[in-house]
Amino acid sequence: MKTPGAEQAPILHLRSGMPVLRELIDVITMKSDRPMRRLVAYYAIVAVVVAILAYFFPGEIARISAKGLGDVPEGPTVLTDALSSSPTASVSFGPGSLFDVAVTTVLILIGALILMLPVTWVYMSARPSGGQHNQNVVQTLIILPLVVAGIVFIVQNSLALAFSLAGVVGAVRFRTTLRDSRDLVYIFLSIVVGFAAGVQSLAVGAVISIVFNFVLVVTWHYDYGRNMLMPTAAAQWSRPLEALASPTGDHQIPDRDLVLSLTPDKAAALADRFSRVSKRVGKKRKKPRFDSILTVTCDDVPDAQRRVEEVLARMTKRWSLDEIVTNTGKPCEIYYLTRLKKSIPRDVLLTAIHENANGVIATADLETSGEVDREKEKREEKKEKNDGVKV
Repeated sequence: MKTPGAEQAPILHLRSGMPVLRELIDVITMKSDRPMRRLVAYYAIVAVVVAILAYFFPGEIARISAKGLGDVPEGPTVLTDALSSSPTASVSFGPGSLFDVAVTTVLILIGALILMLPVTWVYMSARPSGGQHNQNVVQTLIILPLVVAGIVFIVQNSLALAFSLAGVVGAVRFRTTLRDSRDLVYIFLSIVVGFAAGVQSLAVGAVISIVFNFVLVVTWHYDYGRNMLMPTAAAQWSRPLEALASPTGDHQIPDRDLVLSLTPDKAAALADRFSRVSKRVGKKRKKPRFDSILTVTCDDVPDAQRRVEEVLARMTKRWSLDEIVTNTGKPCEIYYLTRLKKSIPRDVLLTAIHENANGVIATADLETSGEVDREKEKREEKKEKNDGVKV
């Protein structure tokens, strides 16, 4: 079974296309939000348009739909022509006139774009509950088939151009890591559609993309392949969320959406850090050992650490170094667990740190717990009442 709200995602992305196409799909499907119906409506519209064009322009449609399937030369003529000093005319490919070349190029690019639009809709919609799609991948799925189709259309049966292309591609290094392995499948599909368009066999690319879209929507809709022995998404987060529960015991997690948006590794790391700090701060209904957290940003950690600890030794009851976070290209962060002396206000401590920093420390901030703030407010109210009684 799908999680609540997961089936509504496809309609949002399918409606983000061209207004005219969206209205046509709404009319055919009677504004249905079922992704299967909307895909059928889209392909029905495309089929009608192609049928009309094929009736009036049969030669052009036949040239881009399945021309490349019958143009592969028999025998080693390509290699023979490439190695001979005077190539034969047996390898003639593509239209003869410049106008025909331009028309063919435009048609195969438009065909590749039409085939890839529903693929991008499926990619953005058929995601796991809470999963976010990558905008860069979406744009790549649109652009990559056009580039591949152009390259294949230029190279075609020329062995010399093929070797030249291999040399150019070999000189370029690609270092792109995809977060989801399924994104790689979409990239391969876009390459297949680009190849089909480049060899003027859009019919093959259309069949492959249509089957791909419907298979993916069906597997997504029925949550095919989920291991029933594995816990659900909510159960997978139960352990870190329990560690982040409020100290009152009602297990109300603050900013739950933020925690659920984290990856399991980051959520577990956050829970471990929370548990570690909670143990050092103190248990529930007991006077905490530390009541505030001092955050310092700097570039020189050893020097800043020495200067801050000099001030903490004078103005706090106790303090403890909690963590040092180093950031590449950014100031480092130092975290201290502290408990101020009653005679030392927060501003006095921060002023002393800045005066002793000598330009080494960029910023310093002290965050106190809610319990400490409430206790201070109660003390101030009692003090005001006592002063009023004395007057």
